[in-house]
Amino acid sequence: MTQNPVYRILDASANRAAEGLRTMEEIARFVLDDGDLTAEFKNQRHGLVSALKRVSRRSLLRSRNTGEDVGTEISETLEYVRTDLAHVVAAAAARTQQSFRVLEEYAKTLNPQMSADLEQIRYRCYTASADLELRVAKQAVSGRLETANLYALVSCGSSHADFLAKVEQLLDGPVDIIQLRDRDADDRTLISRARAGTEIARRLGKLFIMNDRADLAMAADTDGVHVGQQELSVADARKIVGDRMIGVSTHSIEQARDAVTDGADYIGCGPVFSSKTKCFTEFVGTKFLVEVVNEIRIPAFAIGGIDLSNVDQVVETGMRRIAVTGALRDSEDPVRAAKQLKAALLGADAVEDETKRSD
Repeated sequence: MTQNPVYRILDASANRAAEGLRTMEEIARFVLDDGDLTAEFKNQRHGLVSALKRVSRRSLLRSRNTGEDVGTEISETLEYVRTDLAHVVAAAAARTQQSFRVLEEYAKTLNPQMSADLEQIRYRCYTASADLELRVAKQAVSGRLETANLYALVSCGSSHADFLAKVEQLLDGPVDIIQLRDRDADDRTLISRARAGTEIARRLGKLFIMNDRADLAMAADTDGVHVGQQELSVADARKIVGDRMIGVSTHSIEQARDAVTDGADYIGCGPVFSSKTKCFTEFVGTKFLVEVVNEIRIPAFAIGGIDLSNVDQVVETGMRRIAVTGALRDSEDPVRAAKQLKAALLGADAVEDETKRSD
């Protein structure tokens, strides 16, 4: 007697769903240390097992024929690439939800109640997997910020292609964060550049920030927004960007303290030296940096006229994070200049080790 092919489809899809749920359960358990979310995925796995009891397990097992499954020979290169844990969750969630949908449809031919049970688990999976992915992504962003040392501010450039090439070059090199700052560009151009830049940054495990415009940061799905003392407050920016990063420009230790109290994720400290990018009548110098190093615990980046000629003065304060514009923009070889700046911040050996890890 020929085995009903529906059993073979159910068996394969059930295995995929269980594997996906277990993958997400392990992240909830060992990465987030969240007992409730771990229990939810575990309950979904048990619900799957319970639903499958409505059909013959022996029929499912007899239908299994992995050796002759033509699908095992079909694969895509991207199946073997995961950029971070958020990517792992996204892949597991998609695989699980698709498998549940397949199970639902084919179960209707054998046991409608089984299909209804699986549908409810799928809905629960939608909610739990979205929560997991958002929280893991936020954790990844926080981790990248904590380890960031070199922050570059760039304009929209002369063309979209030139902008993409510049961002790719810098982020594939030693730059950890890029902020898009261009007061002369229109909104559509800013959004287009920011979307593309964010895509590159996420692929390379780096960060992309929008300057000033919280609304455009949301529209472009950037990792966050940076505001000045005259722009949106942290509280107002938070209403727009939610749990994305918010950076604040500070010019005194009092402003730095306020930024921490207000819930900023990081601060810019400056202007330390004079620069060609912005005109200031006063400069905070390195004394402010010493105050920040001694008191502020969120990531702080020195900014304002920093280049290879004076970065050592920044390092002497104990600060190991800088944000630069002209030092890279005006260089004939921006990547080389970035490497030199990072070497000054961390030491040549540390930069070499980091390059080897990225390779």
